Amino acid sequence: MGSGCRGALLCKSSLAFLIPSSFTSSHLRFNKSITNSNSYRMATGASSSSASVTGGDTVNSSVNKGAAPSASSAIDFLSLCHSLKTTKRAGWIRRDVKDPESIADHMYRMGLMGLIMAEIPGVDRDKCIKMAIVHDIAEAIVGDITPSDGISKAEKSQREREALDHMCKLLGGEARAQEIRELWMEYEENSSAEAKIVKDFDKAEMILQALEYENEQGKDLDEFFQSTAGKFQTKLRKTWAKEIASRRKKAN
Repeated sequence: MGSGCRGALLCKSSLAFLIPSSFTSSHLRFNKSITNSNSYRMATGASSSSASVTGGDTVNSSVNKGAAPSASSAIDFLSLCHSLKTTKRAGWIRRDVKDPESIADHMYRMGLMGLIMAEIPGVDRDKCIKMAIVHDIAEAIVGDITPSDGISKAEKSQREREALDHMCKLLGGEARAQEIRELWMEYEENSSAEAKIVKDFDKAEMILQALEYENEQGKDLDEFFQSTAGKFQTKLRKTWAKEIASRRKKAN
């Protein structure tokens, strides 16, 4: 969707991504003057979107699969993710929804969708839950970019991949960072059964939230229902969308 604020760009200097463990969330506020791609890449160190590189070290199969981030790295990462709790989704802001949900609110309910979904042969339910938690994580840095921002899909993807590179680097590039990267990339590329399900979670959660705002605030948010019509990829999610549409019809 999108966020009213532009997230947190790490732009204190050309070495902005080399943040010491003592950083605070006040360092993570997006500067609206930094919106073009050249400035953004300077702020992020111009990390490549095609390479799984963090701090010059390629993340590969040699990663220690049992390694967890240090306490310092973990708290740095979690503090960075704080902005997911405070950044509101822009689609609702632009439609004057009062007290709109945050990015974290959206991801949390998607995680619940994974928790309660039926068992499906060949589908890893736990992976769906993890992917739901991870799918918008780069927005902790770049914000929730929407088509209304005038940023191309390619540029949006580039910014998010660079943000993800930084977040994985912050975790030390070990097993947990690699897992987050793989889940995020799989979702972005829609390359697995789990990714297709979580993509549908994303749409279903949005229209459920739209229905709730319509009921609570008397809004007409039909455009959100129209934008997802016919775009669900999985049978289970189609049934959920049908149920949401049925409840909307009854409410009207």
